[in-house]
Amino acid sequence: MQRATASRCASSMPCCWRRCRPDRRHVASALPWRHAISCAPRDAIFRSHANVMAQCDESGAAALEDVTLGSTSHQQAAPPIPPLHWRRAWTHPVIRPVILAAALASAIVVGFSSWFVAHGRQTEIGQAEVASSNVARMVGVQVEAAMQLAGMALADIAERVAQDGDDAAAQARLTAHLGELAGTFPDLHGLFVYRADGAWFATSLGRHMKGNNADREYFQYHQAHRGTAVHFGKPVKSRSTGLWVMPLSRGIYSGDGRFLGVAVVTLRINFFERIYDELNIGDQGTVLLMLSDGTVVYRRPFDEKLIGTDLSRGNIYNELRTRSVGSAFLVAKVDGLVRLYSFRRLEQVPILVAVGRTKDDILGNWRRSSTLIGAAALLICAIFAAFAAKLIRQLLIREELDRQLRVRAGELEQHNIGLHALAHTDQLTQLANRRRFDELLAQELRRAERGGTTVSLLLMDLDFFKQFNDQYGHVAGDDCLRRTASVLAAEIVRSGDLAARYGGEEFAVIMPNTGPAGAIAVAERIRLSLAALRIPHQHSATGVVTASFGVATAGPARTGAYAPADLIEQADRQLYAAKNNGRNKVSAAGHLRVAH
Repeated sequence: MQRATASRCASSMPCCWRRCRPDRRHVASALPWRHAISCAPRDAIFRSHANVMAQCDESGAAALEDVTLGSTSHQQAAPPIPPLHWRRAWTHPVIRPVILAAALASAIVVGFSSWFVAHGRQTEIGQAEVASSNVARMVGVQVEAAMQLAGMALADIAERVAQDGDDAAAQARLTAHLGELAGTFPDLHGLFVYRADGAWFATSLGRHMKGNNADREYFQYHQAHRGTAVHFGKPVKSRSTGLWVMPLSRGIYSGDGRFLGVAVVTLRINFFERIYDELNIGDQGTVLLMLSDGTVVYRRPFDEKLIGTDLSRGNIYNELRTRSVGSAFLVAKVDGLVRLYSFRRLEQVPILVAVGRTKDDILGNWRRSSTLIGAAALLICAIFAAFAAKLIRQLLIREELDRQLRVRAGELEQHNIGLHALAHTDQLTQLANRRRFDELLAQELRRAERGGTTVSLLLMDLDFFKQFNDQYGHVAGDDCLRRTASVLAAEIVRSGDLAARYGGEEFAVIMPNTGPAGAIAVAERIRLSLAALRIPHQHSATGVVTASFGVATAGPARTGAYAPADLIEQADRQLYAAKNNGRNKVSAAGHLRVAH
């Protein structure tokens, strides 16, 4: 009844599954059926017999039930696994540490990421502060250098006027000298000398100028303040050229202290613009020059409307009231943007310098990297949480499965007979399968070792079977395999011998208590019987399906060891020898040793 049932099951098996061909040199011991059941998914564990029954037709299923259970009343569906109870999971001795470990790992990732992001922000700000401070120092050095040159020119002019007087010859000499100085210092806009009444006396512009500058702030300053100190005036528009200039002036006095006039050097405001526009401080960065009273001399980006405005109430000026050098994030009074300003009060001249970069420009790269770090941290935490949840669920499921398995152990034991039969039968050929072959070969070799007898192994491979399948189709190939198996079943009739499907188009025969001569004789009978079937094969030299055979025999020996894999390897070599010698042949090896 089992053979009939298995035969009917074979008809429903897919062709590709039936011809699954393992590596013939790989000898693997089959797992016990009970261990296979315990390793299967939970639905397969509780419905394993029902799954086997589903592969058979109705008559085969009824026959198998008669053999294994005797009645269908024993088939009961496994109860579903109950929903997870997380409160119970929290008190579980294994699950609780898993939760704590996942939470701790996530906390470490979040903490490290937060520290890294915060440290990166401070690093970016620190680097920007150093860079801005260096730019401010450079700007200050340039401004001081330009002012010192202007001061030297003023000292020279004042000394000449005081010594030469103000006659026509002295005026001509002074005008020529002013032109020479203007050529020596190209950054200067012009050099001028005004009489005590404010009238023009000499200029470096190369032409006679009319007008009076007694109304200028710097002229009135020197009238009221006697001394040789250089006065830094507020930016004005030049009456001679119409350009914005910054006047630096010095009073001219006679030996007895009488006021003779004023010497003036003017610096173009666009001189600063030409230098500072090349600084790389961002699109919205700024450079600011102010007099000590907060009057704007120059600001980048340049805006003519801002020249001369008063920023003494701005944040930068308020910071410089308390310290001469520093850096801070401040809101600009002009445009309202938050910038990191590095500012300093110059020591040699009454000029305040500030260089600022916007917060967005400084922290742009940091924000992008922080976003990536934060996303990576969240992803890692999500992975930890998903892994912990999956592990917890698997632990709870395993506990429930263990409980149900103990309940079902008795019922599963009853299914052993039917499953064992199916597990050791090849569904296409109804011969023993590879698992049964491996088990019996190891068993017979051990028995031969104990009894001092021989065991012969026959490996058989259909010649050009791939070409047969390609030529006649898989259905014909399956029929050819079944007819070949019928030949084996007819020829292998001795009790204890076993014919098995080894894999694909390969078959094997185990023959205990059989020497090489007997094994060769059996192989020849099978070869002739197969050829007698006259199964057409266009790619065969004989025009019909044939097979090649490899025979190996293991016998007793006093020393050494011989494992199943060794016997299979010897038979396989002989099989290849038969194929290499023209196929449709039997090749045999001599005696080999049985393991001791």
